[in-house]
Amino acid sequence: MSGRPGSRRRLGCLAAVLLALAVPAGGAVWLLRGELFHPFGDDRACAGSDQRLPETIGVRGTPLPSDASDVRYFTRNGSAGVSFRSGRLSDYLHSAGIVPEGTDLFDKSHGSVGVAGEPYRLPDGLCGPGLRTPVWYYGPVDGVSVTVERSPLFGDHLRFPARAVVTYTFD
Repeated sequence: MSGRPGSRRRLGCLAAVLLALAVPAGGAVWLLRGELFHPFGDDRACAGSDQRLPETIGVRGTPLPSDASDVRYFTRNGSAGVSFRSGRLSDYLHSAGIVPEGTDLFDKSHGSVGVAGEPYRLPDGLCGPGLRTPVWYYGPVDGVSVTVERSPLFGDHLRFPARAVVTYTFD
């Protein structure tokens, strides 16, 4: 019986030491969780991104629409893929020069329809929700390509709100 009280005391000390180490480690993980799980501490950045994009992401000098939500991006070697959802995509496509002002969004001289029945795949590295089909492809126009969700009922309209994927190169 003389060995039992000493081993209990050692177990108690070991438990106290482990608790003393676990609390600060857990607190550090909690404080740095954004830094640990997202590149640059930016929850919009997908794993593997090599450059942080600014808070206001702009493509060809045009910022994403003011109502853009669920924004995700992936960067690699001077190129970026950005995914977002917006109810103002037609304005964005015109102001970014992807579709010339006054031109119909689904003019075949500026884009093409996705293959019916084929699911859209996000560009390699880009995370987040994918686009729902049917989709429409624009570009590349000056190094910018855009894919948007079309309405499944009205082929000459976008979904509302619609998700878009923009790929481009930057300096």
